[in-house]
Amino acid sequence: MQAILQIFTLLGALGLFLYGMTLMSEGLQKAAGDRLRAFLASMTSNAFKRVLTGLLITAIIQSSSATTVMVVSFVNAGLLSLTNAIGVIMGANIGTTVTAWLISLLGFSADISILAIPLIAVGFVFFMSKKSKRKSIGEFIIGFALLFMGLAALKDSVPDLGSHPEALAFIQKWTDFGFGSVLIFVLIGTALTIVLQSSSATMALTLVMVNFGWIPFDIAAAMVLGENIGTTITANIAAAVGNVSAKRAAMAHTVFNVTGVIWLLIIFRPFLKLVGLIVSCFGLPNPMTADFAAGTDNPEVQTSFLYGVSMLHTLFNVCNTLILIWFVPVIEKVVKFIVKAPAGEEEIFRLKYIQGGPLNTAELSLDEAQQEIIHFGEICYKDFAYIREAINERNNDRFSEINQKLVKYEEITDRIEYEIASYLNEVSKGELSETSDNRMKSMYKIIGEMESLGDSGEAIGRILQRKNAHSKTFDDEMLKRLNRMLDTVDAAYIAMLENLKNPALKDISNAQDAEDQINACRNNLREEHIANIENDGYNYQTGVYYMDVVAELERIGDFIINISQAEEEMSRQK
Repeated sequence: MQAILQIFTLLGALGLFLYGMTLMSEGLQKAAGDRLRAFLASMTSNAFKRVLTGLLITAIIQSSSATTVMVVSFVNAGLLSLTNAIGVIMGANIGTTVTAWLISLLGFSADISILAIPLIAVGFVFFMSKKSKRKSIGEFIIGFALLFMGLAALKDSVPDLGSHPEALAFIQKWTDFGFGSVLIFVLIGTALTIVLQSSSATMALTLVMVNFGWIPFDIAAAMVLGENIGTTITANIAAAVGNVSAKRAAMAHTVFNVTGVIWLLIIFRPFLKLVGLIVSCFGLPNPMTADFAAGTDNPEVQTSFLYGVSMLHTLFNVCNTLILIWFVPVIEKVVKFIVKAPAGEEEIFRLKYIQGGPLNTAELSLDEAQQEIIHFGEICYKDFAYIREAINERNNDRFSEINQKLVKYEEITDRIEYEIASYLNEVSKGELSETSDNRMKSMYKIIGEMESLGDSGEAIGRILQRKNAHSKTFDDEMLKRLNRMLDTVDAAYIAMLENLKNPALKDISNAQDAEDQINACRNNLREEHIANIENDGYNYQTGVYYMDVVAELERIGDFIINISQAEEEMSRQK
């Protein structure tokens, strides 16, 4: 009974540590989330900046998993390329080593849990504030206090090996197989991190085990390597519902960490000797030669093992990044091979031409923005193909899949509009001629109309969802008429793209003719609908949904003609 209670106490202490870590991370993300996301989106113009960005954000929010999930969401939304994401993930791996040092320096050498209750009092005062930012800061302070309370509880809940040496027997059984033991504890570290969903929690457990002389330094090092593999599972779970690019970004994290563990296992003993040499430079016993069992009675030996594990964690991630950063294109090819795009579909929704800040001159920057606007238009046209599919689909399961794409495209158009607008804002800070200023105003209008195209796609999806929820179906005649309307909108899209690609656009009669066709078709369908209402076989509610779709398609036509008109106005400014 005592053993069972001790196990649950250990699990509870671990839960407290995990909850504190989560609360601290989430509180800080809420307090500075927008700034962190903006920082992440902007600081990716070169390899060094990408690594530094991942390092800083992870060091601040104390969670490489949170940073990686944020990166995956950015890739999913198209705001980061796979290459940029890999660099940020590399930096996140280095940033997560800060947690181990915090625990090593404060968690064992000083009883910081004494300050936990006063910190919770301070955090609660902030948490009671009506201002969301102060409330988030309160969460961060309370989380920080709970983290170290959990660590203190972890230390207190492990059995005393002096009076209960049998508690060590189970672990010792697995430490006597030479290099086989190293591989076993790599797997144990991986499994623990997958179960706990936090490499920081597993690292805390590892440090506690080392501190109390449960495992020797080399076995602790093996667990650390396993933790680096296990931590990748969080990003892969987050990416499971994302697009192909998001899945590849998460897989890149796995490939990067697994590759690092493999090369380190090859030079495992020499690398540990290097770590031991570095630790001994601090005037501490070499963790490779010190008697780990004596650590429980010798504070210097304990500190040596703690610093050794933390140093190994840091040195491994820094070296792995310095080596593999030169092989980012290779990692990219590997993950593309592992995570293949669906047949006939490559889902890459990201900025294609705007990769860094504005160029030296406003004109060149605006030309770059124009290319991105054309790309934006092509994405909107692809969205329209899903609108046509959704309208014609009668299978509810298949419709749900298509509708998810419409929702995703709405998010993508929002993001791209924001990114292009942010870029134009940066360009506007420089000296602009009157021509460039007018050209920029037209661009703002165009991207606003394109974002509205994404909104209309989602709106049509919602109309069709309501139709299906009420078990209504468009009959063959209705679908025939809707496809007639869709054809006119398709022609308008083609005219719009032609106009966007024409640098010397002076005539938009193609777009005006397409708009006239859309309006004429809408009027005919409306008259037919009114006439059909009088027929007994015509379901009025189905007719309402039908006309709602027609009205939204006509709105799409309005957005499209507005884009061509703005493009014509912009061409005249050149």
